[in-house]
Amino acid sequence: MKNPLFEKLFKNKENDENVFLSFGDGTSLTYKEYVKMIYEFSSIFSSIGLKPGDRLALKIEKSLYFLVVYGACVHRGLIFLPINDSATTKELLYFLKDSETRIVISDKEQVHELRKFLINSDVLIETLEKDGTGSLRTIAKCAHFSAEPEVRNLQDIAALLYTSGTTGRPKAAMITHENLISNSQTLMEFWRFSREDILIHALPVYHTHGLFVATNVILMVSARMIFISKFDVDSVIKVLPKATTIMGVPTYYSRLIESPNLTKELTQHMRLIISGSAPLTKELSDKFFERTGKRILERYGMTETNMISSNPYFGERRAGTVGHALPGIKIRICNPETGKRLSRGHVGEVELKGKNVFRGYWKMPKKTQENFRQDGFFRTGDLGKFDQQGFLEIVGRLKDLIITGGLNVYPKEVETILDSFSGVKESAVIGLPHFDFGEAVLAVIISETGSVPDVKHIAQYLEGNLAKYKCPKEYIFMNSLPRNNLGKVLKKSLREKYRNHFTNIE
Repeated sequence: MKNPLFEKLFKNKENDENVFLSFGDGTSLTYKEYVKMIYEFSSIFSSIGLKPGDRLALKIEKSLYFLVVYGACVHRGLIFLPINDSATTKELLYFLKDSETRIVISDKEQVHELRKFLINSDVLIETLEKDGTGSLRTIAKCAHFSAEPEVRNLQDIAALLYTSGTTGRPKAAMITHENLISNSQTLMEFWRFSREDILIHALPVYHTHGLFVATNVILMVSARMIFISKFDVDSVIKVLPKATTIMGVPTYYSRLIESPNLTKELTQHMRLIISGSAPLTKELSDKFFERTGKRILERYGMTETNMISSNPYFGERRAGTVGHALPGIKIRICNPETGKRLSRGHVGEVELKGKNVFRGYWKMPKKTQENFRQDGFFRTGDLGKFDQQGFLEIVGRLKDLIITGGLNVYPKEVETILDSFSGVKESAVIGLPHFDFGEAVLAVIISETGSVPDVKHIAQYLEGNLAKYKCPKEYIFMNSLPRNNLGKVLKKSLREKYRNHFTNIE
């Protein structure tokens, strides 16, 4: 194939009159119209001298044009850098410098700020608003149109995705054409996607979940997306009867079940409801099932690998687990220090191997080497275990492991028990410095509306279900937990906020 990713996602769609995107205002866009826009923007990029392999950074609000620029990058052979639209100017400048970006595209406000810092830079700076206006459209008037894609191979980098990790500077995962093609192909087949599907897309598009999972799968089967700029309960409720599937994060589903308008009748046409990016509790899974008659399918993935495992399409979907390895992917649980493979039931680091695994970290050969075993398995940094039926359970991050008095505490185990206590809506368990134990366990709790559980009763409940060393030393109540845009709890933020909690009171 001349350009493998372009051919898999966009080939033969130039005359496709079927709808690709539907919008909240009742308008829609066909595949034919979408591909025409891709060619237009690709021609713009060619006319300003961008060459295959050049990095293009995009920081705009979620819109049709985000997907257009993505497609144009694939067509032109550019390396796409999707940037979180909430990223600060300081963060953006770091990404641009580190990636040696050739062009950055953003809205007028952001560009105005960037120009102050990039006066003597050779980085091209262009504007693009969510309605398609901006300096790029001015260039389009004199751009030479070409439908011919640039030659790329499977190992060429298609995108750089920055991930912050826990410490140190952000690192960019190099995602290849093969990574994206293999994972989308696998998900398309495993989740039974077809041209008849209509997906509710309420996810961010700068993230792998919204872009390289949801969008790529739909493009691969030439299906349709209901494109919602930002998750909103009423907006999603409105379109549920029109859809066959939705991809979301646990926060989406917890908010949906709070709506009295969510009913079995509303979701009866839905064939697949997928959750990921953050742990799905059994309680939430069961409540959603009670309200809708639909069992959420939980899957597991990460920036460096896209999707890794999934609960089955047919058969038991076990809440609290992320299912089995997807076809073509090998998963093992190993001792993080020795690398020794562990048997079922034992907690260790999740390691995997497959065509979905990224090429490495941009300009970080040492970091790349550290994260791969000699036999090619990637070390995820996630802690997990296989149950006796082979279902994978993620119990936390290696960085979140609490070692108190020399004993290991896995936060998720404690959180699961805490969340089952009446009056507790949600919890986050962290380890904090302690003069005696090294680390002590702290529980941050969100109460159910109108109910503040008695700490003494919570402690008694936990002591009846957990070994004493696993039980929190203290309990703190908050109105909400800090989260990123995908609903993942920011435990680093909690650790920073309460880092002196035990040292100050001792």
